Amino acid sequence: SGSVDVVVIDSVAALTPKAEIEGEMGEPQMGLQARLMSQALRKLTANIKRSNTMVVFINQIRMKIGVMFGNPETTTGGNALKFYASVRIDIRRTGAIKKGDEVIGSETRAKVVKNKVAPPFRVADFDILYGEGISREGEIIELGVLHKLIDKSGAWYTYGKERIGQGKDNTRDYLKEHPEMAQEIEAKIRAAIGVGGGAKAAAAAEK
Repeated sequence: SGSVDVVVIDSVAALTPKAEIEGEMGEPQMGLQARLMSQALRKLTANIKRSNTMVVFINQIRMKIGVMFGNPETTTGGNALKFYASVRIDIRRTGAIKKGDEVIGSETRAKVVKNKVAPPFRVADFDILYGEGISREGEIIELGVLHKLIDKSGAWYTYGKERIGQGKDNTRDYLKEHPEMAQEIEAKIRAAIGVGGGAKAAAAAEK
């Protein structure tokens, strides 16, 4: 109908073929999910393109049995989804974010393993905070240091002549409490990488 812009399937691994639902527990059902995905994608691809809808499939990693060499990891649902997908992103937790002894989030890495619309194999590292989502302030800190807008000396972070925090967590809290500084640094980052009118915003922030 064109009334839906985004559809999210969470997850491919949880999609259950009718034959499996009606069958007995423990009854072998070889390749049912792969056939289901292959048939569904053949039917849906043209409609998805015609209605200009983005469909996001969330999947899970499984281990291949008996693989001695190479990568033993695979994803559920067969190969059809890999072939039909325009973009595939591998997202993994790389570490824990702690506040004292309490784990408050996850360090996360996203790698584009397939891309039909832009260069593939790009990697992005970011923080996901529980109850908040992707940390915008964490991104500003990391990119600010990368582009030499924020100076990191030991555990201390400095912006201009002002020390803004000891440790990343305290610096993140400082930027939350001072949104005007966060916006100023973000504008300069955008100007440095040439994204979204960053040069004008950075010039306005300095006035």
